Amino acid sequence: MPLAMDKDALTQFLASDFSQVDGMFTIESVDEMEAVIRLNVREEHLRPGGTVSGPSMFALADVSVYLAILAMIGPKALSVTTNCSIDFMRKPEAGRDLLCHVRLLKLGRVLAVGDCLLFSEGSDQAVARASLTYSIPPK
Repeated sequence: MPLAMDKDALTQFLASDFSQVDGMFTIESVDEMEAVIRLNVREEHLRPGGTVSGPSMFALADVSVYLAILAMIGPKALSVTTNCSIDFMRKPEAGRDLLCHVRLLKLGRVLAVGDCLLFSEGSDQAVARASLTYSIPPK
């Protein structure tokens, strides 16, 4: 299945239709059924102790699956999260952006399931793993 939206189209979609997160995320790469998305870590993403907060990691996983789905089906802005499970495995490295490697495991007519691994930039040890299910609106 070919991409419906490439990296540039997804970046433009974020800026125009999801401006609440404009500048927070960078789309590193998009391929069929997978993507790599960066959380540009800023002060508001940190918790006491100077590490990235759990809610910020959840946001990265959630937006990453959303963008991977849109890359495949096009700009259906009303696709929504219906389930999320996240395992926090280790403390993210202070002062580093986070990268989310997302892979869509299922892309059906009404549901999509994605699997995410989150890494501190430059590290090969995952800091979190997430599984998300999205509901896709009818055509």
